Amino acid sequence: MVIKDTGIGNAEVFFADLEHYMGDLGFYRGAWDYGHATYDYKIEDKGSVYYLRVEANVTEGKLEDTHATLKLEEPYMGRHLFPHGFDYDSPIPESVLKTAKSKLQLLSEKLSSH
Repeated sequence: MVIKDTGIGNAEVFFADLEHYMGDLGFYRGAWDYGHATYDYKIEDKGSVYYLRVEANVTEGKLEDTHATLKLEEPYMGRHLFPHGFDYDSPIPESVLKTAKSKLQLLSEKLSSH
């Protein structure tokens, strides 16, 4: 499920700033290479696990360089399927979506103050 109108998609930010913002909000950098990173936020609800994901693509420099510039994609969510899969089409419970949108609002505020 893509979450639109968050103010995050297409935002550009320095790598060091993004790492700081994401860490403050409880996201962790999962998959990454020198041109791309995926930040995840885990939400548990009634025995199911959901991940809010924000992807970042390097537009200048390379990841791990403090001044590398990253462009963010629209955030999306999926339900974790044991052991290593995700279902991005399953409905997201309202309480989980509310938590996700709250995190995204905080991230948007940090990005706009950047």
